[in-house]
Amino acid sequence: MNDTVLDSSPATERSPERSSEYAIYKPNSRGSGGVVRFGLNKAKACMFVDAAAQSGEKQFDWDNKITMKWGLSDIGSVLAALQGRVPQAKLFHQSEKANSNFELTFQDDPDRAPYLLSISRQSMADKTVRKVSLPISQGEAAVLEAALRTAVTRILGW
Repeated sequence: MNDTVLDSSPATERSPERSSEYAIYKPNSRGSGGVVRFGLNKAKACMFVDAAAQSGEKQFDWDNKITMKWGLSDIGSVLAALQGRVPQAKLFHQSEKANSNFELTFQDDPDRAPYLLSISRQSMADKTVRKVSLPISQGEAAVLEAALRTAVTRILGW
């Protein structure tokens, strides 16, 4: 089952800092699926992108999630890929604790989803790598593009 969910639950059920979230859930029968969640944080003028690997049937390992904080330039890079201006968006964030990587790649193969999204994090302490990769449909890409465009407008306050 491949579910895409726009979280419209009351704000009391979400993180108080995130006004809304868009999640793409992709569990599979092999247990190698995942979920990616995009959340707008107007107070910090950014987005947070969380990803979790599948840990069971329709269950995800949120305790070991990968989180990236995106500013306007990050959002712009992903929008450029979704709009077909570039074939791939690659984001790399480095901190004292970990290196994080996000890639969104257009796939010109009729037998595959049109986009492949991949997010990973390597811990600096023990060098372990966590990774979540999801195929993204045209419909999911269209909603993500609309959500990211709206996020830019809200971050800028226009």
